[in-house]
Amino acid sequence: MPWSLRAFAAIALAELASVPLSAARAAPPAVPAQRGPPDLTGVWTAYVEPGAPTFGLPRITLPLTALGTTKLAAYRSIIGPDDSPGAYCLGSGMPEAMMFSGLYPMEIIQRPEQITIIYEAHNEVRRLYFGSKIIAPGDRIPDRDGYSTARWEGRALVVETSSLKEQEDTAYPHSAQARIEERYHVFYDPKGTKVLEADWTLIDPTFYTRPFTETKRWAYDPHGLLLPYECNEEAWLDHLQQLRERHDASRAHTAASDPQERSP
Repeated sequence: MPWSLRAFAAIALAELASVPLSAARAAPPAVPAQRGPPDLTGVWTAYVEPGAPTFGLPRITLPLTALGTTKLAAYRSIIGPDDSPGAYCLGSGMPEAMMFSGLYPMEIIQRPEQITIIYEAHNEVRRLYFGSKIIAPGDRIPDRDGYSTARWEGRALVVETSSLKEQEDTAYPHSAQARIEERYHVFYDPKGTKVLEADWTLIDPTFYTRPFTETKRWAYDPHGLLLPYECNEEAWLDHLQQLRERHDASRAHTAASDPQERSP
């Protein structure tokens, strides 16, 4: 699989910033009093809980239904250890794209009618629509990241994502009927770091016996930037190299079988 510049660090710490809601944690300090929605624009990177271990963070056991268990087992029975969507330049889809981005940052571009989230990993992009930008459910095209509507409740950003495709190739398998409810807010940790927190709930009676909730946190990076993640370009360069090798092998074979080709 092609790698970007952050890939080796991301493997070791891929789950560093994902913290289940059930994990014990102190209540975060409040954001200084402000009016209106917060400005989320900028680059956000992995946030490490103060004092938290860097490895072995707890993961929840998925409450799969019998059908969900059967579909996941069928998928896993046909894949090998190196098979994954990312190996074929395919983004993870929601909610995995949000949870397991490792050390890859994300960028948020905020406008009144739309918030755009760009995950560096796989150049995956989400668009959260407000008000008149929201189209009718019947006009939405199913996607691995779904279709997301958003609204502000005070200083909390509330997002509802549906129109998802069925996925078994993810850490959070789900059916096409799944819905994801996200609630984002900003706070400052004891060291003064600006933190964006998302509490999200996956609701899918087809794959799960009950809804379940997890939490993800990011730290604001005022000097952050996103690097290119050109997975497709790497695949193309690999293909060109294979073509060169075949061409050279063909010329060598022709030269070996034709004496004139060997003449100076």
